[in-house]
Amino acid sequence: MASVILSVSGSDRPGLTEALAGAVLAAGGNWLESHLSQLGGLYVGSVLVALDPDRLEALREAVRAVDARGLEVRIAPAVDGAGAGGEALRFSLVGQDRPGIVRQVTAVLAAIDVNIETFETRVGPEPHSGAALFHMDARLRLPAGMTAARVQAALEDISAEIMVDTSLTPAEG
Repeated sequence: MASVILSVSGSDRPGLTEALAGAVLAAGGNWLESHLSQLGGLYVGSVLVALDPDRLEALREAVRAVDARGLEVRIAPAVDGAGAGGEALRFSLVGQDRPGIVRQVTAVLAAIDVNIETFETRVGPEPHSGAALFHMDARLRLPAGMTAARVQAALEDISAEIMVDTSLTPAEG
């Protein structure tokens, strides 16, 4: 079996997930994993599909019909990731929304070679004042030999500067 990633984006409307699932099934593929959502008024996401390598052209053909419905679909081969590395951690951040939070946090993580496996952000109102609160949730993979305490210290170095609260806990699974 081969694995491919379908990356999708297009104007959101009912039936897009069904059209995509139909294309995968028509090509004999197996829908394994996905992250799909509405973002900025668009339907966006990715799907991991397993299929026989000789059915890849059938998938490309089935996807063309989905493309014709206004959903852009790109197909890329999935690759085996490098070794799992070290410990997995769950990272959460909450603070007043302002430009640059994502850049500052990701710069700290990159500087200590921490890999971001999943990453979600959102802005919502603060319950009492209605002010915009920025929320970040991520699953991090530490390099071998790195400790959670070192990551916590690196994040604490910037948390007061960008005025956010952070939480770092062992990840499940």
